[in-house]
Amino acid sequence: MEAPKLHVVTFGCQMNKYDSLLVEGRFATKGYVTTDSLDEADVVLFNTCSVREHAEERTWSWLGELKRAKETRPDLVIGVMGCMAQRVEEKVFKRAGHVDIVVGTRRFQHLPEMVEELRARREEGGAKGARLLDTGGDGGVEVDRQGEDWIGGNHGFLAVMRGCDLNCTYCIVPTTRGRVRSRGIAELVREARWMVDQGVQVITLLGQTVNSYGEDFPKPGPGDPMGTGRQGRVSLGDLLRSLQEIEGLKRIKLITLHPSYVTPNFAQAVADCDKVERSLPLPMQSGSDRILKAMKRGYTTALYHERVAMLREAVPEIELGSDWIVGFPGETDEDFEQSVQGLRDVGFLTNYVFKYDPRPETRSADGMPDDVPEEVKKERNQRLLRASEEQALARLKALIGAEVEVFVEEASERVEGDLVGRTRTGVSVHFTGDASWIGREVPVRVERATAYGIGGVPIEAEA
Repeated sequence: MEAPKLHVVTFGCQMNKYDSLLVEGRFATKGYVTTDSLDEADVVLFNTCSVREHAEERTWSWLGELKRAKETRPDLVIGVMGCMAQRVEEKVFKRAGHVDIVVGTRRFQHLPEMVEELRARREEGGAKGARLLDTGGDGGVEVDRQGEDWIGGNHGFLAVMRGCDLNCTYCIVPTTRGRVRSRGIAELVREARWMVDQGVQVITLLGQTVNSYGEDFPKPGPGDPMGTGRQGRVSLGDLLRSLQEIEGLKRIKLITLHPSYVTPNFAQAVADCDKVERSLPLPMQSGSDRILKAMKRGYTTALYHERVAMLREAVPEIELGSDWIVGFPGETDEDFEQSVQGLRDVGFLTNYVFKYDPRPETRSADGMPDDVPEEVKKERNQRLLRASEEQALARLKALIGAEVEVFVEEASERVEGDLVGRTRTGVSVHFTGDASWIGREVPVRVERATAYGIGGVPIEAEA
């Protein structure tokens, strides 16, 4: 008998990509194979995002296109999982009546069993009325990779925690992903070793505020298995030191940090662990203290600069990236100019700029007028992007003539014969080389630069 086929469509962040791989692995243990073809699939799942309205509208559009497929293939199982499923719940069934399963952000590990239950119900009573909804629970997600074959290449994601205990007024994540639940170090090291044993060389640690890892753990007492031999809770620094010891793991990346949890212990752990990339995403969001307070970010610009100084004292070569929101309710020209100045003062190498998008069920959407005109948002967005590009180009041009160590990640999809890699400070590097170098560190002499990366000649090719 031919194996049943699964197709997963993923929207949104790296956490969703990780969750999709977990789901594919769970189905694989039940005999499923993944397919890139919607037409061939027996089960189609949409892993959704609610951070921006556009992401939800794309999901609704895809679901609409599958209505006819469901009419011609009534045995097809269609499921919606992730943040949008958690937010709108049974409303999915009302708007897209051909959907069979809706499952939330902490229950998706049960999807194979839910599909089996759905099919059993269909056999008993027909297809109509056979729907399943599960968005309950605030516990952790059970992760068991045993029996699963890794299909993610040499770069893997590892969710070290889920949820968020902060309450930024613009963010829907605490609503859709729940409160923080950190995973134990032993469990994380076991999963990381499983990845490395299957060829993974780079692991990105994921968390909404990844450097708050462990803050939800109780303080250890004598003999506590979560203890580290020192006072206080287990922290991200302890996890980094444990992952540092895994033979075969070349690089550790982090997404995303929060200034409030940048501590001396964390900074020292980055300094001590040479596998940790010297490139950290530390969103500032705004350079205006007044707007930061309205966002409920929990820090001032002065505190932010103090934490940056702490990191740079411990790791002088560190490079930082930031997210920015322009056009937040009440943002004046002066507030925006402070963001432009903040970008320049910190010297961020990478910047992601977003126009404020009010999301339902957030405090800013419910209690603050969206009073910055759309044209003003667009203009501020472009100005901040230009400032970012000017700054990045100047800094990367300064590398021309230098030699940099590059971890080769993959072959270029755009230029035949080119390779793509990154320096330890997270700078993207393109150069011509041998595909056998993928997974190795190669010295490259920098010859050119753009605002988004550098290019050069491998030293081995010069010899």
